[in-house]
Amino acid sequence: MKGTARRGLTVADDNRRRDELHRSAKQRAENVMIVDMIRNDLGRVAQIGSVAVAQAKAKSAVRFKRPTKVFEEALVAGGLGLRLLATEGVCPLEGGLPLMHAGQLIGAIGVSGMQSTQDARVAAAGATALTDGARTF
Repeated sequence: MKGTARRGLTVADDNRRRDELHRSAKQRAENVMIVDMIRNDLGRVAQIGSVAVAQAKAKSAVRFKRPTKVFEEALVAGGLGLRLLATEGVCPLEGGLPLMHAGQLIGAIGVSGMQSTQDARVAAAGATALTDGARTF
């Protein structure tokens, strides 16, 4: 997979490979996904609104380092959870997961287009596939 490297034999090998990935402009460029809304590439197979919601879920999971399900549950519970409505950058819909590796936040996955619980299952399957079956969120 782009932007990854095989594990080294030692921690020093892992650190060296991590640093090489970090310094590589090519690797960094390959890790940047651009959704071209002008050409409407994703609009052929998804509602444009779903794309924005999926991105908001992923951004929320990264910003707060937690699944967006926690925000949805807090909002549903009401009371003090309603303060989330005034919190910038929170997407209180299930389906956003932070991706962690070796205790480090490496990204997030956000899914939208179905019911929130279905979005969450698809996001979990994607996260599991990206982490070779080890659920790290």
